[in-house]
Amino acid sequence: MRTRHQEIADALRAAIEREDWAPGALLPPETELAAGYHVARGTVRHALASLAAEGLISSRQGARRVVLGGRRSQSFAELRSFAEWATATGRTATGLVISTTRRPATAQDAADLRITPGSDVLAVMRLRRLDGAPVLIERTVYAGWIADTIEKIEPDADSVTERLRRDANVVFAYGRHLIDAVAAGTRDAELLGVRRGSPLLRIRRTTTNHAGRPVESSEDRYRTDAVSFVVHNALSA
Repeated sequence: MRTRHQEIADALRAAIEREDWAPGALLPPETELAAGYHVARGTVRHALASLAAEGLISSRQGARRVVLGGRRSQSFAELRSFAEWATATGRTATGLVISTTRRPATAQDAADLRITPGSDVLAVMRLRRLDGAPVLIERTVYAGWIADTIEKIEPDADSVTERLRRDANVVFAYGRHLIDAVAAGTRDAELLGVRRGSPLLRIRRTTTNHAGRPVESSEDRYRTDAVSFVVHNALSA
């Protein structure tokens, strides 16, 4: 059973996605929202915090919230897996392994994972879906020390991150992301259901555990009409 603040967040999220408030518009004040939903301001503030975590509205407290975008956005302010982000936004993430290959590490693999070129690595290609629709292709290279554990995970596991945390006590603690755009090749276009040459949002990331040991290096390609990302900046940072 959903709580009152979750219901309010759902209603506001739907209104933003309908563009009742366009990007850049101000949401009504907390007092007005609280009166409209017949709840305390704290309940409204909790609902707004959920939308801010999704990147739909600004996170600044003590001021009117600004609508940042109508699509479900993922914030880089915290390190969360694709499945964790989807769950937080009320959507269902699924995945399917397309291919798995053991191979020697390339020079780029070695630099990303801080291993010797030619060392054993595991390359995995996954198709990820949101609510059944294909949105992301992950091409992930795992360091050899974690490869056996990865191969034991079911090909259709919803969250590899959660399985690693639960089964091997491996926690992704730090991430580095490089963002650009690429054109969809024939294979990507086929898997994602887009035209060949369509723009895809590419994120190249390297993730390490708490000790700073690299676990994976991945190139993720997203459909640009499916998700967006938000980065929050502050002068004090």
